[in-house]
Amino acid sequence: MVVFAAQGDPRRSMSLLWREKSGDRIKKGPGPKPGLSVDLIVETAISLADERGLPALSMRSVGESLGRTAMALYTYVPSKTELLDLMYDSVHAELPVRYDTGAGWRAALTEWAEDLWRFYLRHPWVLQVSQARPVLGPHEYAGLDAVLGIVTETGMAARRIPPTIGVLFHFVKGAARNVAEARQAGQLTGVSDEDWWFPRSAMLDEVAPDFEARFPVVAKLASEGAFDVDHDSEGSYLEREGRQAFEAGLVLVLDGLEKAAERGPAT
Repeated sequence: MVVFAAQGDPRRSMSLLWREKSGDRIKKGPGPKPGLSVDLIVETAISLADERGLPALSMRSVGESLGRTAMALYTYVPSKTELLDLMYDSVHAELPVRYDTGAGWRAALTEWAEDLWRFYLRHPWVLQVSQARPVLGPHEYAGLDAVLGIVTETGMAARRIPPTIGVLFHFVKGAARNVAEARQAGQLTGVSDEDWWFPRSAMLDEVAPDFEARFPVVAKLASEGAFDVDHDSEGSYLEREGRQAFEAGLVLVLDGLEKAAERGPAT
């Protein structure tokens, strides 16, 4: 499922995203119920998406979580479109805005990647929000500024930094998506990874007796333990496999970045 954010009226959306704190004071509603605010609505929507995913998100479901009707929310947030923008940017406030590069840019970038990895797994719905239409909110920019501050320490030429940042984000997001989907698969299908995988893998000898001849490289690497996963770690085997791929891939990406940085700013 891919969701396109930033689809509302530009002036209305950007005004809400970049609102002044003074403009977000709690407004009192009628009756004994506590007043609402943009922040309260957004926080509630984020909790709902974290727990039940984006398909469960609607103005009505958020209103019900707050003990209000959907109509009561429209005074603060015009529609679900603007709500998604606010959720996406607001949740990015969890990410650090500065990293210490005293131990070198590589150590700082490793810390950044770990932070982003954990962030995506805390809020897997964020992975479904397409960057084809970026939200352009302040917290997302703060996160971008933080990683840019690290990469500039490599001495790389300015024009080479944006594509480098793109590679880093794509790598972490892709690795986290694999684990997030592994977690969701069991919940949504009612079948665990083990219960899905082992009956099928056990049938390979029956349905493909010539497997090793047809796929010799796969068979050779399997015999050498290339596809073995650490079974002492927590989570399903697909989660463990995803974590191992993230760790190994990050080393490869940073090795490549280090070589590129060694070539100097002019290349």
